[in-house]
Amino acid sequence: MNENENNPTDEEMAAEEAAAMDAANDAAAEEAAAADTARIDALSAALAGDMAEEEPELVPANDARVLELEAQVAELRDNLLRALAETENIRKRGERQLEDAHKYAVTGFARDILSIADNLERALDAVPEERRDEHELLGMLLEGVMAVQAGFLQTMVANKIERLVPLGEPFDPNLHEAMYEVPGTDFPNGTVAQVMEPGYRLHDRLLRPARVGVAKSPNGDKPADPKVDTTA
Repeated sequence: MNENENNPTDEEMAAEEAAAMDAANDAAAEEAAAADTARIDALSAALAGDMAEEEPELVPANDARVLELEAQVAELRDNLLRALAETENIRKRGERQLEDAHKYAVTGFARDILSIADNLERALDAVPEERRDEHELLGMLLEGVMAVQAGFLQTMVANKIERLVPLGEPFDPNLHEAMYEVPGTDFPNGTVAQVMEPGYRLHDRLLRPARVGVAKSPNGDKPADPKVDTTA
């Protein structure tokens, strides 16, 4: 056998050295990977420990957020209740205005026709009762005027227009207009002794005060207590 055949060639030696170097590099890479894995595990453990330590501090932060949200909900609820109350007030105010519009829609017309009632009454007062039977034609005319007046007053009553003739009642500045004083009467001091012109009221709203003369007793009797209008 040739001696050279037992000795490795240069190429074989280079291959062996390269294999050894590759093995060494693989071992170094494994050691580095193991070291990296160890560092990652250490960091994970440390992070877990930090989170465990910080967890108690998260509870107050969450509580503060809950309190903030509850305050916002309470504020929104309060605003909602206020809005609902305001809406209810507007609804009730609208209903009252609509009711008043229906009740007092004829106020202007009612005031305008009061002069008709006054003229009918003046026409009847112009003829003394003791002379109404002197002429048949005059009596018939007066009966017609009285029928017109009665129908007119019934129409006013049907439309909630009340006629105010406060003779003998205590003077009430809310309903009466004092035109003069009437001394030497049988009425108590401060009582309506004469009615110059009747007043009128639509529902509880005064259309026109009654124009009256107020009794004035010479001995200064205590005035009659006026009525208090509690419907206004």
